Amino acid sequence: MNKLFKVAFAAFAFLTANLAFAQMEKTVEVGGAPMYPSKNIVENAVNSADHTTLVAAVKAAGLVETLQGKGPFTVFAPDNAAFLKLPTGTVETLLKPENKGQLTAVLTYHVVAGKMGSKEIAEAIKKGNGKAVLTTVQGGKLTAWMQGKDLYITDENGGKSKVTIADVFQSNGVIHSVDTVVLPKM
Repeated sequence: MNKLFKVAFAAFAFLTANLAFAQMEKTVEVGGAPMYPSKNIVENAVNSADHTTLVAAVKAAGLVETLQGKGPFTVFAPDNAAFLKLPTGTVETLLKPENKGQLTAVLTYHVVAGKMGSKEIAEAIKKGNGKAVLTTVQGGKLTAWMQGKDLYITDENGGKSKVTIADVFQSNGVIHSVDTVVLPKM
């Protein structure tokens, strides 16, 4: 009985400690789900009801393993409404297996190597006299800028996207949810 009590107590202590740790994590709610800093980008993104199109695209492009990797990454994550702004049929066309290269280029254009929270981006903008040029994993450039307290990114084609939820920190980087899909020069 004494051994059983010790095992039960140890299990209770372990579960209580894990619950306390989870409650101590500072989470941000995105798409109706808490985003845990102890989880990676993919582990959190799959729980956001606002990013189902992005998650489907990441899976179709074969980028799940990459975005679960060590990183760190800064991801400008378009929400579902951002994808709806694209011309009719664009998402469906990009998701076809024969367009995997183009889909990968679009998705990796939303990713910058390194972990840049909004504070670091704002500092880079200040140093750049109002603009910060960020090199994406795809190899293209995004320009970050501020309008009042709002953070924006502009693509190489002049398209702009507003950061709607900033600083969703992950174990392997940070996500900034954006309202428009940005596109590289193709």
